[in-house]
Amino acid sequence: MTDPAWRSVAGPRTVVLASPRSFCAGVERAIETVERLLRAQGPPIYVRRQIVHNTHVVADLKARGAVFVDEVDEVPRGATVVFSAHGVPPAAHDSAAARGLHTVDATCPLVAKVHAEARRYTRRGDTVVLIGHEGHDEVEGTLGEAPDNTVLVETPEDVTALDVPDPRRVSYLAQTTLAVDETAEVVEALLARFPEARGPGSDDICYATTNRQEALRAIAGRTDLVLVVGSANSSNSRRLAELSRRIGTPARLIDDADELRPQWLADTSHIGVTAGASAPPVLVDGVLDALGRLGPLTVDEHVTTSETVQFSLPLPMRSSR
Repeated sequence: MTDPAWRSVAGPRTVVLASPRSFCAGVERAIETVERLLRAQGPPIYVRRQIVHNTHVVADLKARGAVFVDEVDEVPRGATVVFSAHGVPPAAHDSAAARGLHTVDATCPLVAKVHAEARRYTRRGDTVVLIGHEGHDEVEGTLGEAPDNTVLVETPEDVTALDVPDPRRVSYLAQTTLAVDETAEVVEALLARFPEARGPGSDDICYATTNRQEALRAIAGRTDLVLVVGSANSSNSRRLAELSRRIGTPARLIDDADELRPQWLADTSHIGVTAGASAPPVLVDGVLDALGRLGPLTVDEHVTTSETVQFSLPLPMRSSR
C-alpha cells in the first residue's frame, strides 16, 4: 500500500454485509442456460442483448464463445439465439422464426408473468399502465406485448398527465426491478386518479429485488457508507444505491473492487456492502479483500431472510448436461 491516498485511509473497519445479496434464481437460470449451450453445441452461441446486466458476466461468457447482439437480424440464419433474462417483445420471436433460428428463451419466469398479465389485461379491453424506466430491456419487452394499449409512467407526476380512453378500464403493471417504496407512490397516484384501476393479484416487484432492498434497509443506518456491487445498467443495483441515499447513508455503485476510491473511505469505520441480483458473489469477495488490505477487518453478516427459490431451465435445456 504505497499510494499516500490509500495510506491515509488505512485502519480497522467493520463491514456490515447485507444478506441476501448477489445472484437471484432468474439470473442463475439465464447464465446456466448460456453455459450449457456452449458446452453442448460449442461456440458461437448468440444472445440478444446482455443475458443479465453485469459487465463481468457478459465478459466471461464472451470469452467462452457467446456473441451478444442487439437484435436477432444480426444472427446468422439457422443459428441458436438465447433471449435474455429481461424478456423480449413478441416481434423478436417473430423475427427469429422468420430467420429459422433455434431460440432458447431465458426470460425470468417473474418477467414472463408480467408479460402474461399485459396480454390478459389487453384482452379484457383495458389500458395497461406500465410503471418502469424508459429504455430498459425489460420495459421494452413488456411494452411490446401490447404497444397500442400500454402507456409507460415512472413518477406520480407522469400519472397526472395520463389521458386514457376509458378511466374505468385501467390496469397497472410494474417493472420487476423497481424500488418498492417508489413504485407504491406511483400506484397510490394511479388509484387516486383512476379509482377502478386494477393491478396484478401479486406484486410484480420480484422477490429478489424486495429481499435485497429490505436487507439493505436493515443495515444502512448502522454504516457510514454503503458499497453496492453491480453494473451501472443494472436497475436493481441502482435502486439499492438510491435507497441507501434516501435512508441518509452515502452510497457508491461499483462494478468491482478496482472502482473503489480512497476519498470515499475517509472517516468511515462501518461500511455496508451489498450486491445487485446480477452481480457475481466473487465480486463481493474482491471488495472485502480490498478493504481488508487497508487494515484489520471485521465482517458482520446481517441476514434478513433466506432464499430457496429455484427455477427450472428453459424447456429445450432440461435434458442437456
